Amino acid sequence: MDVVSESTNNSADSPQSAIIDVRNLRKVYRTGFWMNQKLVPLKDCTLQVREGETFGLLGPNGAGKTTLLKTLLGIIRPTSGKGTLLGHRLGDRSVKHRIGYLPENPYFYDFLTGWEFLEYTAGLFQLSKTETRKRITDLLDLVGLAQSAARKKQMRRYSKGMLQRVGMAQALINDPEVVFLDEPMSGLDPMGRYQIREIIVSLKGRGKTIFFNSHILSDVEKICDRIGVLALGELICQGSMQELLGTADLYRVTIKGGQEKVLRQWVPDLEFQEGYWHGHLKGEPHDFLASLNLMNAEIIAMNLARPSLEEFFVGQLRQRGIHASE
Repeated sequence: MDVVSESTNNSADSPQSAIIDVRNLRKVYRTGFWMNQKLVPLKDCTLQVREGETFGLLGPNGAGKTTLLKTLLGIIRPTSGKGTLLGHRLGDRSVKHRIGYLPENPYFYDFLTGWEFLEYTAGLFQLSKTETRKRITDLLDLVGLAQSAARKKQMRRYSKGMLQRVGMAQALINDPEVVFLDEPMSGLDPMGRYQIREIIVSLKGRGKTIFFNSHILSDVEKICDRIGVLALGELICQGSMQELLGTADLYRVTIKGGQEKVLRQWVPDLEFQEGYWHGHLKGEPHDFLASLNLMNAEIIAMNLARPSLEEFFVGQLRQRGIHASE
């Protein structure tokens, strides 16, 4: 299945309603001794993210995800194309106080405590002392980092999970409208991943717009409103889970027994293979299950027919001759 990107003619994707709106972004680096070689990590990328949306950007290593993220943040400039963030052109410094950013491999001041680091970050946004104390207290509670550890323990003694939590807190210290997260669950154990995922869900509940890269496809499938797949610098598809994976209420069933004529009323594409009936259920699953005894039939298996995000992701790459390790 080849998925076409959503139409830019849709009113919901118009620049007026999009928090992030980029058109034909391209980034070219010159390499080699004579600077006569080109490296193109981003190729004509067009993307819109709406207010209050959680958008997940997927792609194999070297796909250009971090390049796109840094371009949106204004850390690097595109070679061509244009875009806006919160209604301002990319790189406009006036929006910096309205966004939060957690890089994949953040560098922290080793000899500061978590509390001192958050105080320093709050100072960059010129928060008052009273507001700083309140924000830090609330954020430490949100990210599950004990105040005693944040006050007394230097960050060089933090575990990976603790560093990720304090990094998330600094990204939120200014109460941003848009939060950018680069691999926020990277290197975390299952409990750490769960906690970061719950934080993202809580931000979503508060109406924040969230843009993040991730390799953890199961987490992306659970929390994202829309996703995009980036491969070799190209955004090959984007859309909601339903648009990309299909509807969630289509089931494939395997049935033992019963009469074909009766079963076909529930399963129009019924096929008989290796002693069992197979096909896709039409109608309400609960009504179908309640009718099995009357049909003298037994359900052997019933599963959602749509692929998982992982299956979809791998399929999209394989269609284009791309291996996930590239």
